[in-house]
Amino acid sequence: MSSSMFTRFWGSQEEEQEPPQQSRTSHVSSPVAAGVSAALKEKSVDELQKISSDKDAYQRFLQSLEQVKIQNNLKDELCKENMLLVDENLQKEPRILELKNQCRIIRTTELAAAQEKLKELEKQKEEILKLSSTPFLLHNIQEAINKTEEESEDLHQKLLDKEIDLGAFLQQYKKLRIAYHSKSLIHLAARTSNI
Repeated sequence: MSSSMFTRFWGSQEEEQEPPQQSRTSHVSSPVAAGVSAALKEKSVDELQKISSDKDAYQRFLQSLEQVKIQNNLKDELCKENMLLVDENLQKEPRILELKNQCRIIRTTELAAAQEKLKELEKQKEEILKLSSTPFLLHNIQEAINKTEEESEDLHQKLLDKEIDLGAFLQQYKKLRIAYHSKSLIHLAARTSNI
């Protein structure tokens, strides 16, 4: 076989595979080239001319090469494996849809409940912070002072109206005034520490 025939054979194959701007230099491994050379050497000159001029003859020759058969078999096996994977994936589709629905249900129900609980806890937190804030505590202490002052005045009025005897008055009045001054000191300390 002439080298131009060999080049023409491989050049034709590369024309189908490579874009026109790429080099047409063949990079065939030596065992593959040896196999192709052996197959071409078995052909007569007429057969070689037919292969080089007739596309159908060229394709028949190409498909008869052992290396091409191996590649075609590998391609067929890969296609079958891909089809099996496609079938497996399609069979999983109902389960995937079911899981998507479960996720949607979880998002709409459990998440909504969790968000509601979070709002409730945040509200409780605000209430606790409000109750423990300095202005609120000062207000409560002031109200307790005012209440103790009113109780002291009521007790004094009872003494004036002779609704209570002097001994009982002194005992209760002393407790109320001690409570009043204790609360007043706490209120003053809280106000000054806040400044």
